[in-house]
Amino acid sequence: MSRLKKNWMQAAALVTVMTVLLGGCTAFDACAYMQAILDVSYKNETEDYMELTGATEEEANEIFQNNLDATMHEFHTADLSEELEESYRTLFEKTIKQVKYTVGEAAETEENGYTIDISVEPILLFDSTYDEFQKKAEEYAAEISNGVMDGGEMPSDDEIQNHVYQTYYEVLTEALDSGLSYGEAKKITVHINRTEEGTYEIPEKDLRALDQAMISQEKLGQDGSETAKKEADETEKLE
Repeated sequence: MSRLKKNWMQAAALVTVMTVLLGGCTAFDACAYMQAILDVSYKNETEDYMELTGATEEEANEIFQNNLDATMHEFHTADLSEELEESYRTLFEKTIKQVKYTVGEAAETEENGYTIDISVEPILLFDSTYDEFQKKAEEYAAEISNGVMDGGEMPSDDEIQNHVYQTYYEVLTEALDSGLSYGEAKKITVHINRTEEGTYEIPEKDLRALDQAMISQEKLGQDGSETAKKEADETEKLE
């Protein structure tokens, strides 16, 4: 399931926001811009962003929704039920709106730009549920194996996939409903560079580093869904 989370982290790279930032402003307030960008992108809070950039409410709302759409792309190619896809979308929306960040003071650079230190407390949802999901995935694989050995039919790939995703959704939802836990704060330095045209932009690498710090993925080196699928494939050989 590491890919599910990875897709969110890559999708929320704030590229849509950068387009508005390039418009600049007469009295540029780097901290206010940074706060507005974070709030509209992760919490779908649009008021300050609209005021600072001149964006419409529709344009501001679109930033958060586009990020969710990109995150859900994997589900559209995974042949999951519409109901399960929608459940994951709601889950990710609830999760990302609870990220924790604090915008520090802006410091001017020699190139007439700015640097800002953002303090991020990473959400531990995926780390804290990894072992539980892994356990359930292994139990499901064993269940399939026992069923086949007793003469039962091997579930289809789609059935296995939907079951695994449903199980992971239930594990994540239970943890989310119990209250998210957060890791130790990390400092991410973001550059706001002034272009030759006198406008401002944030390097993509800074945005990606900031985004990847929002949700911890330390335990996602292995994918529980792939483990269950692999074991199920091995079970198929018993038929």
